[in-house]
Amino acid sequence: MAPIEGRLIGHLGWQTALAVLAVLVLVIVPLAFGLREPQREALAGHRDQSVLQAVGEAVCYPSFGLLMAGYFVCGFQLAFIGIHMPTYLRDKSLSADVAGYALALIGLFNVFGTYTVGLLGQTLAKRKILAAIYFARAVAIALFLIVPLSPLSVYVFSAAMGFLWLSTVPATNAIVAGIFGVAHLSMLSGFVFLSHQVGSFLGVWCGGYLYLYDTTGSYDVVWYIAIALGVFAALINLPVKEHAIARPTGPAAVPG
Repeated sequence: MAPIEGRLIGHLGWQTALAVLAVLVLVIVPLAFGLREPQREALAGHRDQSVLQAVGEAVCYPSFGLLMAGYFVCGFQLAFIGIHMPTYLRDKSLSADVAGYALALIGLFNVFGTYTVGLLGQTLAKRKILAAIYFARAVAIALFLIVPLSPLSVYVFSAAMGFLWLSTVPATNAIVAGIFGVAHLSMLSGFVFLSHQVGSFLGVWCGGYLYLYDTTGSYDVVWYIAIALGVFAALINLPVKEHAIARPTGPAAVPG
């Protein structure tokens, strides 16, 4: 959709383009009625645990906090790149079409990245996969800043980042399910994703603040922060424990 959106903005203006996209989003709504879900009673791993108990258990488990911290970094990097890279490329005298195709490549290579990580997660430690993803992001950003900027370098960087973009999702959700089971997986994954959104906010805000109000008018500092955070996220995912949490058995398994 990114190149199409760019064309709509160019021909119709951003206000009309936004209205067109709103109509297209409405088309999605009827598709939801075609979804089919299994009965709740049939879900494997169901246990008699309230939402508050599940949240309390997760918050007190160190590995859950590490996963949330990693997702915070994920959100910071992705939102900054997704929102500010078009402006960064414009300032480097590259056309808007380059930015549009770059975002489209990110979306395309998301497919390959998530599928590949899903396969690797069947045999490899998922915490190591996550560490490798975050470290690879840091390397990709560093190389992007080092090599001479051109449409080709932008496309290669976008493909690499796209491969590493949403590939954190299957590994992270699999770890959460492996630790706590699937009874409250959606809710616990939502808490992890909340930290992603906080990171997204800060990534976008930092990019805008430093670019618009800093005397240098440069994104360089935020790029460097994104690299450092990538290394940080790689390191904190390594000690994550993937095995199921130890719980008491019997009538006292779930405290009242």
